[in-house]
Amino acid sequence: MVNEVNSDEIFDIAIIGGGPVGQYAAYYAGLRGMKTKVIDSLPELGGQLAALYPEKYIFDVAGYAKVYAKDLVANLSEQMMQYDPALALDEKVITLTSEDGLVTMVTQKGHTHYARTAVISAGVGAFLPRKIAQAGLEELEGRGIHYFVNDKSILKGKRLMVVGGGDSAFDWTLNLHDSAQSIVQIHRTDKFKAHEDTIAKVMALPIEFLTFHEVKQVHGEEHVEGVTIFDNRTKEEKYYECDELLFNLGFLTDLGPIKGWGFEIVGNSVAVNSRMETNVSGVYGAGDIVTYDGKLKLIATGFGEAAIAVNHAKAHVDPTAKVGPGHSSENVPKKTF
Repeated sequence: MVNEVNSDEIFDIAIIGGGPVGQYAAYYAGLRGMKTKVIDSLPELGGQLAALYPEKYIFDVAGYAKVYAKDLVANLSEQMMQYDPALALDEKVITLTSEDGLVTMVTQKGHTHYARTAVISAGVGAFLPRKIAQAGLEELEGRGIHYFVNDKSILKGKRLMVVGGGDSAFDWTLNLHDSAQSIVQIHRTDKFKAHEDTIAKVMALPIEFLTFHEVKQVHGEEHVEGVTIFDNRTKEEKYYECDELLFNLGFLTDLGPIKGWGFEIVGNSVAVNSRMETNVSGVYGAGDIVTYDGKLKLIATGFGEAAIAVNHAKAHVDPTAKVGPGHSSENVPKKTF
């Protein structure tokens, strides 16, 4: 893939965000014969999947019983590159304006990009891991304290404690139980924000799972050596020898510059209608960054939103084109790999 920055060329569509939803939007735009550019603030495609947990299994993508995040990203890249979209990576869009049928985007590097339409697929925007202020945590970050895992081999044979009750925590326990020496998973309540099937599979594993427990103190000098947890109902404490702690407590998100682009913002999301249109002419949205009545933040729904956004963008660029493209089997890519 070649990173291209051209300040003069006008594209039919710009995809702002190169995560899975943006990758699929770029593929679909190619399928509809649109001249496409993908702009992303990261130096590689794949968004959070590539940057934060490339070796975590994804379980809820159609066609896969399970798939490593890095493999899903690679497959999406192969799919989108059939149509040779231009790539502008390591380019964070700072301003976006839409006027007289042209969307103008300026990045932090001073580069200007032009397109007739745009799809915002920037995930949750800027994100930082949610942390807790407990003794020993800050001092041992990177030395046994993890919020992301880029290489799961570093956890092989380790005594591991997983903290959290959402999809990431359950997915990591399921992913790592065969390679870790032992796993203890704790959560501060008995309510979980994960898929029921994943919860059931983790509960069936030969691991220790404790609800109503939280981290009180992490012990160690050069590296994590142990952790004290407590029952938040009785205040009873337990000490575990531990090599690695994996915290999955969610993210603190910020739309950043997107808040200044003139969109209707609801909560921390960009409002769209059933056509995935924002209130800014020619600009659509898809994925975790958008909201509408009944919205679910899933990769699976994001793919559908990307297709809806691109099909309506096609009709915006070419009013003679049908919104409904027919069957994908009728469209032949320029080349295959």
